[in-house]
Amino acid sequence: MSEIARVLKTFVAYLKRPDLYPELGRKIIKNTVNRGNAFKGKEKTNSWAASKAISQKEAISKLFGIDMDSFKSNYAEVLKYSEQREKECPIKMGDPGALELIYYACEFTNAKNVIETGVAYGWSSLAALLSLEKRGGTLYSSDMPYLAQDGDQYVGYVVPENLKSNWKLFRFADKESLPKIFAESSTFDVLHYDSDKAYNGRMWAYDEVYNRLKLGGVFISDDIGDNSAYQDFCEKNGIETTVVEYEGKYIGVFVK
Repeated sequence: MSEIARVLKTFVAYLKRPDLYPELGRKIIKNTVNRGNAFKGKEKTNSWAASKAISQKEAISKLFGIDMDSFKSNYAEVLKYSEQREKECPIKMGDPGALELIYYACEFTNAKNVIETGVAYGWSSLAALLSLEKRGGTLYSSDMPYLAQDGDQYVGYVVPENLKSNWKLFRFADKESLPKIFAESSTFDVLHYDSDKAYNGRMWAYDEVYNRLKLGGVFISDDIGDNSAYQDFCEKNGIETTVVEYEGKYIGVFVK
């Protein structure tokens, strides 16, 4: 599909969904007036992140005092099932990411309420749900429909059915999903942020969720090298963060 055809298909899909009109307006502004916003401060933050970065294994040991090596062996069967589901999926959505970091953040906090933004195949959701099912906790997820790919039906595709009873999925942009989630739960043990990557979108969401993260809770943000939002947020709030280098990208994580 050409870029023009993809944009037109996305636009028409938005027009069919009045509940997504606010996000359509924001996207138009983001891709015209605020085009440079997505990469604001990128060079500064990549240099900063590179100077601090450690491995996922080191971060889990440092922050949580846990050795992550048992995760893949403990969950070999479900991971194999999910990998097969991803292969069968007719659309491409994204790689698994740092699953152990999410899982052990939930274990460390004895999480009951976890919030994530961005779902795609549902790999991060799977990591959180494997921990939450032990305590009967709930994962609240915000995810925009995949309008250009007809991909709505495949969001969360790798999550086994038996884990979905602990999962509440809100199918809107963060600015609509997050208020709905906050109406159901006012505090959270873990945040995993992986949605709007623009500077302004991150700064808005970071503030919203940080204020509802419990003391001792874990804040995780993917792809922090896209711009300087995460670095600026941490500096503004006096937060000493850990940076994880994972498959050529940077993840920010700290305990509140």
